[in-house]
Amino acid sequence: MGNAATTAGTTPGAAAGTTAGTARAAGGAGTALLTDHYELTMVEAALRSGAAHRHSVFEVFARRLPEGRRYGVVAGTGRLLDAVEAFRFDDETLAYLAENQVVGQATLDWLADYRFRGNLYGYPEGECWFPGSPILVVEGTFAEAVLLETLILSVLNHDCAVAAAASRMTSASAGRPCIEMGSRRTHEEAAVAAARAAYIAGFASTSNLRAGQAYGIPTVGTSAHSFTLLHDGERDAFAAQIAALGKDTTLLVDTYDVAEAVRTAVELAGPELGAVRLDSGDLLLLAHRVRRQLDDLGAAKTRIVVTSDLDEYAIAALRAAPVDAYGVGTQLVTGSGHPTASLVYKLVARAASDEPDAPLVAVAKKSPGKPSHGGRKTALRAYDADGVAEAEVLRTGETGPVGPELRELLVPLVLGGETVGREPLAEARERHERSRAELPLSATQLSRGEPVLPTIYE
Repeated sequence: MGNAATTAGTTPGAAAGTTAGTARAAGGAGTALLTDHYELTMVEAALRSGAAHRHSVFEVFARRLPEGRRYGVVAGTGRLLDAVEAFRFDDETLAYLAENQVVGQATLDWLADYRFRGNLYGYPEGECWFPGSPILVVEGTFAEAVLLETLILSVLNHDCAVAAAASRMTSASAGRPCIEMGSRRTHEEAAVAAARAAYIAGFASTSNLRAGQAYGIPTVGTSAHSFTLLHDGERDAFAAQIAALGKDTTLLVDTYDVAEAVRTAVELAGPELGAVRLDSGDLLLLAHRVRRQLDDLGAAKTRIVVTSDLDEYAIAALRAAPVDAYGVGTQLVTGSGHPTASLVYKLVARAASDEPDAPLVAVAKKSPGKPSHGGRKTALRAYDADGVAEAEVLRTGETGPVGPELRELLVPLVLGGETVGREPLAEARERHERSRAELPLSATQLSRGEPVLPTIYE
């Protein structure tokens, strides 16, 4: 756990505006086997039937938001662009598929030359979304597009879930910094992705050094309880930390007696002490007591950081307390009770026949409880006279005008197989702040409710 915000004790790594797509946080070579078995068997069967090369359009959307959520947040697009570029079938991968008889030789020959040559359009990172919003549109042949289904869903479902939880937390914090510190509560690679998604949604920093290296997110950290327990007394531990990190460090004061620890911390560091951290007990009561004690000791500028299984509700409950920053771990990286965004990947249009110039026809599921809306869609956000968003408008085809009261949401990400949609992470972060701010005020309520915008199909 680190200092109170992104000031002393932070390590910015690369600049926070580093192009998100250039980072390879998870390491490894290709991504072609980060997929489900049936994606390849569908390709094999489609190659046999002759339908594999039909032009097709898939959309990624959620039929509903998690219960009680008012909006979703797009995150993971930059990571996805990297993953799509790395989606190749090298000799080792093809050998594995052959040895395990996943597909036959004709399909292996086709896969050997695979790279995605189609188009991707999507809501840019940081944008808010609602039920039915086509946050990603994939255009290409059926075979090349269907292969990406599992990879796309695994990236977006995780990152969008974390970003949605992070957005609720940064809204509840009312401008006070939130620190991402969930690395030890999730898979080691998911931790890096979670830090990135949280940063998009307004978190100020992360404890994860790989995320700092890969994405330029400011990193923070000082000490844990074990450091205090290592020393013969709390005074020795504090003195050692101050000697190493300076008086602006953050001292953990709840290993033994909080009041005594605060007194010792100020004696050693003086009024220049950067912050104290509370990680247990009644945080509301302790924050008030510690604030009074710090002020009485002349350390009025020393900040108070709180941790200990915080979520958006706990953060909101501490809004009236003299807390300067919040450290959030488990609840953030698990989506605060909703670890997936429930996104699906559905075919919405395909060529009418196997002919190269065949027109597209709309297709849709009619499964009970799982219907889809056919046809490639244009996504727009409608605003009232005061500039407040009032509806998500999804149009099939080219119907209806686009005026100043409507904003187009889909942007090109990949055209003809070439990536065109990379952007600095700082832009996604700024976009989320704007997108959330244009929603009705009820969007930030933590009470259960319906999506703050209705979705209108035209």
